[in-house]
Amino acid sequence: MFELKGTLSLHAGQRLLGGLDRIELLASISETGSISAAARAVGMSYKGAWDAIDAMNNLSDEPLVIRAAGGKHGGGTQLTARGRRLVDVFRAVDAEHQRFLSQLGTMGEASMQDLQLLRRFMLKTSARNHLSGRVVAVHHGTVNDTIELDLSGGQRIVASITCESTRHLGLAPGRAAIALIKASSVLVAAAGTAMKLSARNQLAGTVIVVQHGAVNAEVGIELAGGGVVVAIVTEDSADTLGLQKGQPVVAIIKASSVILGTTD
Repeated sequence: MFELKGTLSLHAGQRLLGGLDRIELLASISETGSISAAARAVGMSYKGAWDAIDAMNNLSDEPLVIRAAGGKHGGGTQLTARGRRLVDVFRAVDAEHQRFLSQLGTMGEASMQDLQLLRRFMLKTSARNHLSGRVVAVHHGTVNDTIELDLSGGQRIVASITCESTRHLGLAPGRAAIALIKASSVLVAAAGTAMKLSARNQLAGTVIVVQHGAVNAEVGIELAGGGVVVAIVTEDSADTLGLQKGQPVVAIIKASSVILGTTD
């Protein structure tokens, strides 16, 4: 069962200006005329509130908050006209945003799954390999945990990550996750070769493309179920293995080379 949630945020160019928490801080300043009272109202520390205000003022085209003369203790804090306008606009847009989410929430489960897939497409990393799957086992250790992930194509991949990372990502059986692997961390071996390896991941597949370069070759390997893993190997290794399209191979990946990520 999917539950659609979303939050609205403001950006100045490519930099984050703030979200609902900062807008509520601005609104509370407008109501109370006091930074300390506004901070308490939104659950921020006094310093945290001023840090947020300084950041917003620095990113804005003109000040949003100013220290004013007078006030109960000889001075106060107030919004500028620009700050008040920003609060009003944000609240109007947020109301429309919530109505939009409400409409999306009426969509069927198949459509919701498509939205989850689109969210994965938005992930940007330097790792060439993104393999989606679902956690099937978590083996806890003193420092590192071992996570087993069933890939959508039917194979399984194992990752070794810190215990803190497991907690931070909320990894548990049933949790959707994405395995990120650098192409340079993928070793390639000919299928059927007798090997004893310490690497936990040995994924069988078929070469679908070999792109040769001056020093290295890029090898695309299609796994059972349609997933593709890209490996970077030296030209010497490619020649030794005789890598060519249609050749059965094994992609070998150490568990410590697998990074796990989530999209929520």
